[in-house]
Amino acid sequence: MTAAFFVTGTDTEVGKTTIAAGLLHAARQSGLSTAAAKPVASGCEMTTDGLRNSDALALLGECTLSMRYEAVNPFAFEPAIAPHLAAREAGVDLSVARLADPVRQMLALQADFSLVEGAGGWRVPLVGGETLSDLAMQLGLPVILVVGVRLGCINHALLSAEAIERDGLRLAGWVANIVDPSTSRLEENLATLAERLSAPCLGRVPRLVAANPSDVAPYLDLGPLISA
Repeated sequence: MTAAFFVTGTDTEVGKTTIAAGLLHAARQSGLSTAAAKPVASGCEMTTDGLRNSDALALLGECTLSMRYEAVNPFAFEPAIAPHLAAREAGVDLSVARLADPVRQMLALQADFSLVEGAGGWRVPLVGGETLSDLAMQLGLPVILVVGVRLGCINHALLSAEAIERDGLRLAGWVANIVDPSTSRLEENLATLAERLSAPCLGRVPRLVAANPSDVAPYLDLGPLISA
């Protein structure tokens, strides 16, 4: 079997990588081979090996197939700003076509479980009016939505889900990542999300002291993804 998904979030800083790495770790624990891509990343650090992004490195660490860093993160930018602005400053054409080719090469590895992580939310700009959602559409991948649970998350989650489905893609599942455990009426908010989002909830991840993939994985359920 092979299963591949596009991971997006309700906003930036909602824990997309934390959840994606946790899902990959859970797949590894289930005996599945894994591969991943984060095609564009800003906020990278210069190292002796070149620009490196901590999120992309976290994904690479959970890949069982042999992959070079550049295969996971082909477009890396140093400024911690919106990717299209970072690319513009670097003089790079950040188009869907250029992003899609390396991602297809990763998918061609035919890992049992593959993830493509976006940047920010669903409508992050690229160039010429394109957005990262256009990349997911071109690849035709079902989507996993990471909901950063905090004040306002219901609106963000429902709007994101509507946009995903309006774009013709299947919302394969969503994860409640509790970024603010002091959120008022937390249980009621989670119940509303479960009631109004059409896809299954893949897990509820509490605020963890150490959000390592091995700590996150036990809170996640791959079942709905694998069975589908």
